[in-house]
Amino acid sequence: MSGTGGADVSAKPGLSIFSKYEPLRERASVLNKLGIDPFNMTFDDIMGPTRGRIGNREIILAGTNNYLGLTYDAGARAAAKDAIDRHGTGTTGSRIANGSYVEHARLERDLAEHLRKPSCIVFTTGYVTNLAAMTGLAGPDDVIFIDADAHACIIDGTRLAGTTTVRFRHNDPKDLDKRLGRQKFADGGHALVVIEGLYSMFGDIAPIDEFAEVCERHGAYLYVDEAHSYGVFGEGGRGIAEDQGVLDKIDFYSGTFSKSLASVGGFCASNHPEFELLRKVMRPYMFTASAAPANICAAQAALEAIKSRPELRRNITDRAAQLHSGLADMEFDLCAPASPVIAVRRPNEAQAAMEWNWLLQEGVYVNLAVPPGTPQSSSLLRISVSAAHTEEDVRAILAKFRALKDNSAELMNEMMRRMQASE
Repeated sequence: MSGTGGADVSAKPGLSIFSKYEPLRERASVLNKLGIDPFNMTFDDIMGPTRGRIGNREIILAGTNNYLGLTYDAGARAAAKDAIDRHGTGTTGSRIANGSYVEHARLERDLAEHLRKPSCIVFTTGYVTNLAAMTGLAGPDDVIFIDADAHACIIDGTRLAGTTTVRFRHNDPKDLDKRLGRQKFADGGHALVVIEGLYSMFGDIAPIDEFAEVCERHGAYLYVDEAHSYGVFGEGGRGIAEDQGVLDKIDFYSGTFSKSLASVGGFCASNHPEFELLRKVMRPYMFTASAAPANICAAQAALEAIKSRPELRRNITDRAAQLHSGLADMEFDLCAPASPVIAVRRPNEAQAAMEWNWLLQEGVYVNLAVPPGTPQSSSLLRISVSAAHTEEDVRAILAKFRALKDNSAELMNEMMRRMQASE
C-alpha cells in the first residue's frame, strides 16, 4: 500500500499501461540529448507577433502560424477585452444546452457573407470543426475520399464517421478521378471528397480548380479545409478557392480561427442551406462547450481586418518570396514553391533536432516537424511567415540559416559526441 492509504499502482502485475509507448520514450530520449525538448519548450514571454523571450534572450518567432500578425492587433485585443467585461470568461456549456451568444450568431452570419455561402457554423476549435462536419455529413452508405497527405483532424474525422474511406495520391486530381470512377456506392450513397487548400507541413498548394472539375463530373461533394490559406490568398482573403476562381464550386469550406483570425475556434461554411440541420446531429458540436466570448469577438475583429486591409496579404506574399528565394539561393532542400509555409527538408530526425536547437540558441524559433506528423516520413525545419515580419526580420532569419549551413560539420560532430556520451 502507498503511504496515503491508497493502492500502490507501481505494484500492479504485468506490463505497465505505458509500456506500449516505450519506443516513443526511447525516441524522445535521443532528441532530448541534443538540447531542449522541442515538443515541450516554454517561452517566458510572448512580446508581439514576431518576438518572444526565453530567459534574457529575445527570439524571432518564425513558427507560429500567425500569418497576418493580428494577435496583437489593437482592434482584436480591444474586442476580446470588451467581451470579457460584458460576458465573462467562458460560456460553461454547449450551444445546444446553454444557447448561443449574439456574437456567435453574428460571426457566423458575417463569415457566411464573406465566403458567399448561405450557411456557416462556428465551432470551438479548427480540429473539432472537421471532426464535427465530416461525421455529420457522412453516413454509413457514403464514401469519404481524402488526400494522402491529409491533416490528422481529417483522418480522425473519417475514423469517427466510421464510413468507407479511400485515399488518393497527394494533389492528384487524375488519381481521384480514377478512384471515383471505379468506386461502387450503395443505393443513396454519396462521395465526399476532402482536400486542403494549403498543406501545413510542406506548404504546397492544391489544384482546387481541377479537383472541383472532377467532383462535378462524378457528382461528388467537395470539402476544402482552408485553415492555412484563409485570409492569406485571394483578392478578398477567401483562400485558395477564391484565388483559383472556384469558391462557388466548394460545397463545404472549413477554416480555423487560430491562424489568420488570431483567436481560437473554427468554422465550416456551406453552399447548402440544409447544412444547418447538422447542428442537431454533430456530436463534437453538441457536446463541446461553445467558444468563449473573447475568442469570438477577437475573431470578428480579425475578420474585419481581413476584409479591409489587403496590405497584410501583400506583405506576407512579399516576405514569403524573400525568405524562399534566400533559402533556395543557399541550396537548402525546400519542399514546395514559395508560400507562407516554407519547409526545409533535413536528412534525418536527429540532425533536424540538433539544427532546431542551434537556431533557437541563435535567436530564431522555427518548428521541428518529424514523422509521423509529416508526409513521406520527412524531417523538417518548418517556417511560417507572418505579415508582421519585416524585410529586416527575414534577412536576420536568412543570416542564421547561412550560419547554420556554414557550421554544419561542427554541428554534426557535436551531435555525435552528445549521443555517444549518453550511451
